[in-house]
Amino acid sequence: MEYTRIQSINDPLFAKLHQLMQTVFPPEEVLAYEKWEAPLQDEGIHVYAAVHEGEVVGATEYRYYPSMLVAMTDFTIIGRPAMGIGRFLMRNRERDIARLAAASGTEPIGMFAEIYNPITADYHFGGVTPMNPYVRREVLSHIGYRRLDFPYIHPSWEENGEAVSGLDLCFLSYDEKLPGLPSSLVTAFLTEYYSALPNKPDAWQYMIDNVSQQETIALEPF
Repeated sequence: MEYTRIQSINDPLFAKLHQLMQTVFPPEEVLAYEKWEAPLQDEGIHVYAAVHEGEVVGATEYRYYPSMLVAMTDFTIIGRPAMGIGRFLMRNRERDIARLAAASGTEPIGMFAEIYNPITADYHFGGVTPMNPYVRREVLSHIGYRRLDFPYIHPSWEENGEAVSGLDLCFLSYDEKLPGLPSSLVTAFLTEYYSALPNKPDAWQYMIDNVSQQETIALEPF
């Protein structure tokens, strides 16, 4: 497999990646094809495909915020079982984030991710077994992700102002004994991350306001 960065919607691999996203994710989680043009050209947004014999069999997108000392995994897609795609993506992503941190002269404290709650997420992810939310949640728990203890929603990537539920905001702390995160870090991260979506639901702002009133947000096991 090759770990290949995609930086243009005109890259033939991007058409295959977008089709894969539409297969495994619900519509509210997938940005429209043409609206990927600017994000792919953004040097701070890293979209990589796992390419096997010319086909996109997996992908990951991530960012590193040196001012906050955190990374964010936007998505990880495993398109086929029994190929080791998940580990391949994780290890390459780890190395690249370490490179980004070193280039900025910073040391990251961990990585955010939105993780589907299998109890509330009524979706089958294109029938791809490794994408099953029960499987993914267990794997991510083994890696070290923990749930930030507050009711989480996010604005729809369909840009219709709807609130999307069924996920938890989680964090992989490089200090495994860290009990929680400062609420100021959580709100700063979410505000920055969703600045690309100007049409936010009132429920999202209500969530941000509630989080900001707390001093610390606990990290809890799944």
